[in-house]
Amino acid sequence: MRSKLLNADPPITYAVVLDTGDEVSGELSKFVRDQEVEAASITAIGAFSRAVLGYFQWETKKYKKIAVEEQVEVLSLIGDVAVAAEGPTLHLHAVLGKFDGSVVGGHLIEAYVRPTLEVILVQPPSYLRKRKDPETGLALLDIA
Repeated sequence: MRSKLLNADPPITYAVVLDTGDEVSGELSKFVRDQEVEAASITAIGAFSRAVLGYFQWETKKYKKIAVEEQVEVLSLIGDVAVAAEGPTLHLHAVLGKFDGSVVGGHLIEAYVRPTLEVILVQPPSYLRKRKDPETGLALLDIA
């Protein structure tokens, strides 16, 4: 993983490039901890060798895992960073394009880069917090 600070004044902006074999959630989590990012929006494009997406099942309050065991294009990866009880937390969604033009999407649980993932991370001048929602069990943005 490589990164470059693009703008030091709010909104603070980084370009982060992940390389073949990097696991996305782990690498980006490490980056936000190392840079002490408490809030940010994330966008990215690139490709994965494989991934695991999730679909939130309302009845069980758990993610149904969707394995993607093939090379895919990252057509869209968006998300945020917000502070939760355990520190900065990533919440990422991805739309992945398959070789035949079909797509699959969902909550990004795990993904391995091949050959690259180009990420833009933008920190706003103030930050957001997440709190665990008792109804869903999810950490949701608290904008109160």
